[in-house]
Amino acid sequence: MQAFKYISFIYLKYFLIILSALVLFMAGFDYMDNAHRLPDSANLVIIYVVLKSFFAIDMMLPLSLVFAMIATKVNLIHSNALVAFYSLGYSKTDILRPFVVVSTLIIMVFISLHATPFARADEYSNNLKSSTNFLKPTKNLFFTYENKYIYFGKLYPLKATATDIRVFSAKEAHLSSVITAKSAEYRGGYWRLKSATKIIKPTNLDFNSTGISIEKMDELKILKGFRPKILDQVVEGKVNYTILDAIDALVLFNKQDVSIERIKSALYKIFIYPMFVPFLIIIIFFFVPISSRMFNVTLFTFGAILATLMTWAVLFALIELSNNKTISSEVGIIAPILILFALSSYQWRRSSQNNF
Repeated sequence: MQAFKYISFIYLKYFLIILSALVLFMAGFDYMDNAHRLPDSANLVIIYVVLKSFFAIDMMLPLSLVFAMIATKVNLIHSNALVAFYSLGYSKTDILRPFVVVSTLIIMVFISLHATPFARADEYSNNLKSSTNFLKPTKNLFFTYENKYIYFGKLYPLKATATDIRVFSAKEAHLSSVITAKSAEYRGGYWRLKSATKIIKPTNLDFNSTGISIEKMDELKILKGFRPKILDQVVEGKVNYTILDAIDALVLFNKQDVSIERIKSALYKIFIYPMFVPFLIIIIFFFVPISSRMFNVTLFTFGAILATLMTWAVLFALIELSNNKTISSEVGIIAPILILFALSSYQWRRSSQNNF
């Protein structure tokens, strides 16, 4: 238990130092690159930097956990604490356990953050940079839903409002009705069109038909359950979902003729991708030398960092390919994590059998 507390404390210390350094580097570099594009307001600049820092945490936290393990292990080697632990009867799995437990707990917290607006920090910061506010509208949305063709001139996801709405209904490949409204609001699970006008075309246009009829309605409810953020994310093809948005979108489109590959990819990225951290920690851990006399620690550290960066880069590239539907999300995200899991399980089992 004493070894667990001691190693966990050092591991957390290095994790916070490395994460802070990487976040400051990313946020600072982004600010220097985009300072001339930001609004002339100190408050907005501070908000922009904070949002970019959140995005940097989203990107760098998994890497920081692996780097912190490498730094902690090197510290234990140079201080001869690692040899001392082994001399006292601790096994390799005993020394490894604090890294796995602590990193897994942090990953659980990291995943839970994606249930909050933290997941959309990059989107908010980009909106702030381009339009000096968070409420940048999404323009000219055109999509199909429940056999209807729907057009939104402007959508404000955070306000849950839209303007210039058109709803086209077709029957047997022929236009049957058109609904128009200047504005709409999402409330009570429906999009509520205000002062809507419905134009109904008769089935057969001939001399005996009654002609086109027009109905005026104070309020019309459409698009049940189609929340504004889901609409913005799916139609625009974005992938920075929160957990709730992604699950709602998956349920909503499961029975619709709409591809859910991007949604599955977003969910896999949230829940599956971060799990590469404890698996990679286990794999690297068993290659770490016990003492600097037995191995070139500097060379090992360089190799471990390079291997971590290459693994992260490959996983990130596969995620991007999955988001663009070049490959399936199962192949691009789940399969690599399963491979890492198999390798780490093999390493752990072999070490346990050797009892050292």
